[in-house]
Amino acid sequence: RGPGVLGGFSCASENECVRRRQKLQMSLRRRWAAWVAGIHVNMLKRKKPHRKRSKADTSDPVAYKQRSIVGSKVQHGWREKTGVVTEWKGTVLDQLPVNPSLFLVKYDDFDCVYGIELFKDERVSTLQILPDKSGRTKIMDGDLAELIVGKAVEHMFEKDDGSKNEWRGMVLARAPVMTTWYYITYEKDPVLYMYQLLEDYKEGDLRILPDSENKQVLPTEPGEVIESLVGKQVEYVTEDGTKRTGLVIHQVQAKPSVYFIKFDDDFHIYVYDLVKTS
Repeated sequence: RGPGVLGGFSCASENECVRRRQKLQMSLRRRWAAWVAGIHVNMLKRKKPHRKRSKADTSDPVAYKQRSIVGSKVQHGWREKTGVVTEWKGTVLDQLPVNPSLFLVKYDDFDCVYGIELFKDERVSTLQILPDKSGRTKIMDGDLAELIVGKAVEHMFEKDDGSKNEWRGMVLARAPVMTTWYYITYEKDPVLYMYQLLEDYKEGDLRILPDSENKQVLPTEPGEVIESLVGKQVEYVTEDGTKRTGLVIHQVQAKPSVYFIKFDDDFHIYVYDLVKTS
């Protein structure tokens, strides 16, 4: 097993997907540095909602239904670029306040966390909310569970030939709903993954790096942490001239300079360390 590669990119191989993500990460890093210097990247204003609703407001049945599915198992069809419809089943982990239409979903048998507008994306069909909810699992080894959050780690994965492959990454948080699982991202592939890391730790497949190495995992620029960027839209131009836009959707509590970014043309969640350069 190892970090799975799926979805937003059309790649001939896993290595190609990783290379493309690394190239994207470096491009974003350069353009982020340009933005804080006031040169290139534009932060776009978000449209204001038509009206505010309180948590108890159920006058919009669709909005109420969307809020109620967090923690539920869902199943739906997904129309691929080829027109073929594939079936997906997973657990809804969260609904993003900055975009209430956007849900974080952990699909069965896949390690990535996906950002999907379940009720709006035209590629989603026959959405079913399954009757049983996953429920919050009991946390074991509470002290150890908190110890690994926010830490740089080396995570071992077994290859097909039985040898071990080492991935360096950062444990970002305990996952919502599926609370024996953890959010993690990797140097080689800076998207959001989920694993049951305590099991790997006990089996010797997860090693916490010394504190001196804890700030060296995610690409970053030296400087101070800037104010929260959650809700900001980012726009940048790739090396081939293509414009991409995305939304900063979450700030990591254990590492306030680290954010989740969801690009409009990709349903992976990217993880990036954003600090002010001067």
